[in-house]
Amino acid sequence: MKASLLLIDDEPATLASLARAFRLAGHTATVCDNASKAIELVTSTHFDLIFSDVVMPGKDGLTLLAEFRSLGITTPVVMMSGQAHIEMAVRATKLGALDFLEKPISTEKLLLTVENAVKLERLEAENHRLRERLGKHEIVWSSEAMRKVLAQIERVAATETRVCILGETGTGKELVARALHEKSPRSSGPFVAVNCAAIPAELIESELFGHEKGSFTGAAARHLGKFEQAEHGTLFLDEIGDMPLPMQAKLLRVLEEAEVERLGAAKPIRVDVRMVVATHRNLEELVRQGKFRQDLFHRVFVFPLFLPPLRDRRDDIRVLVNHFQAQICSQNNWKAVPFAADAMEILEHYCWPGNVRELRNMVERLMLLAQETVDAATVRSAIPASSDAIVPGLGSGSLAERVQRFEREVILAELKRAGFHMTNAARTLGLERSHLYKKAEQLGLNIQKEKREEES
Repeated sequence: MKASLLLIDDEPATLASLARAFRLAGHTATVCDNASKAIELVTSTHFDLIFSDVVMPGKDGLTLLAEFRSLGITTPVVMMSGQAHIEMAVRATKLGALDFLEKPISTEKLLLTVENAVKLERLEAENHRLRERLGKHEIVWSSEAMRKVLAQIERVAATETRVCILGETGTGKELVARALHEKSPRSSGPFVAVNCAAIPAELIESELFGHEKGSFTGAAARHLGKFEQAEHGTLFLDEIGDMPLPMQAKLLRVLEEAEVERLGAAKPIRVDVRMVVATHRNLEELVRQGKFRQDLFHRVFVFPLFLPPLRDRRDDIRVLVNHFQAQICSQNNWKAVPFAADAMEILEHYCWPGNVRELRNMVERLMLLAQETVDAATVRSAIPASSDAIVPGLGSGSLAERVQRFEREVILAELKRAGFHMTNAARTLGLERSHLYKKAEQLGLNIQKEKREEES
């Protein structure tokens, strides 16, 4: 478990000795002999752990620690002193020091301190990520369309290749981005997601790159941007097609230079982040319209991964319904409600304009509406009456077959609405009365039979 360390001490011999011990153990050690230089380093470089002497000329270690915290620097700090006493250790602890070591310090103790500190920091980060993931959906599938998607995820996850996830809103683009992260060599690092469409244009630069205290009105403390938060991990930029053009230029520079510059900072900061992007928009069309930079397009559109809409993966609907029902029951301590076959058939034939997200919400709504069973009537009452996406019986098959089934349902629905008055139905549909009869015959629609069944 290798770490990047900053060593602060005014004694050159101590710095040389510590640096040599850490470097022999495989760690990276940066040395610093004064407080001013230390502040400059921690505000421009990422460190996993800081070792600082207490007694130094000018600004002492405890004052330096307090200044770190006032600047919003959260890197763990271990204090060292050859003049240690209880009051000093207590003060260091109150200021947020991780540990207090008395000089001289054995190499074994130093290395153990680093190991424990890094383990603790990564455990806390992992716990934070796990808490964030509570209630999140897993990728659930049984269709051939999703099998192909998962095969692509497996192929590209282990690389540093930039992936552009394409798909409609609600198809699960963030789930795919998380899967790419979790199957990558960066899985032990953070996964940070940003919705570019949800951040006001005037705040997106600060959100991505961070800012220094006082860099603008309201900047009361130092803020780490999403790039720094995603160090050694994955940054997911959702809806990148909605990113303002001026910000696109700055993002391009980050991709080219692998460094970001906080607002109000004097120097850029190196970052080690894999970026995955997603959009529901047609980026190539946005490039043609001048709304998306062509050079940025070529940077992010390296491996496009298309996520199909739910209407094109209907074989997944049944397993998704079961998955969501189990999840909702667990979260609310509810009893599972069976779905009748005719109810499931309607769900499988609905066009799902909101995709998987809409299906999840629908399952929860149906469970609240149902008595003992979710039946067809319950489903029909839950689907928006104004929706033009309800196509009962549309099913699968060729385009011609689906169009025929659609035409049959539209004609039958209009005949029922018109009380099977052929002239009125034909007028509403924009057809001649004779053409309506002929069309119904071509579609295998027995008008008299349907009328009798409707009247019975």
